[in-house]
Amino acid sequence: MSFELAGKLIEKYDVNQVSDTFRKRDFVIEKIENQGGKEFTDHIKFQLTQDRCNLIDNVNLQDEIRVSFNIRGRRWVKDNNVSYFTNLEAWKIEKIAGSSEEPPPPPPFLADEDTPPSEEFDDLPF
Repeated sequence: MSFELAGKLIEKYDVNQVSDTFRKRDFVIEKIENQGGKEFTDHIKFQLTQDRCNLIDNVNLQDEIRVSFNIRGRRWVKDNNVSYFTNLEAWKIEKIAGSSEEPPPPPPFLADEDTPPSEEFDDLPF
């Protein structure tokens, strides 16, 4: 099952070569939500692994992005102590165009009340 989350990129870490066969890279997005007149800010850390470590290369800090990810959970036992880990493994990152950069849609055509409608706009079937 995959999930999506959008927010602002606030941290981007270097690639970490964990072993000869495994590498990972973490990044953090800031997600702000307004609920009931109050603002809530979450800082959510994602992980990129293996050949996906470069997906964040062309994204700058403060860019608005949409992250597609899977939730992965792992069990780890050491000295008879059991621990559980949850990772958000990103597999796709898209930049989101800023809403202020897009022009607003044109207003609908409103005819002046004193001006009779033009025949070029009169396409009614009756």
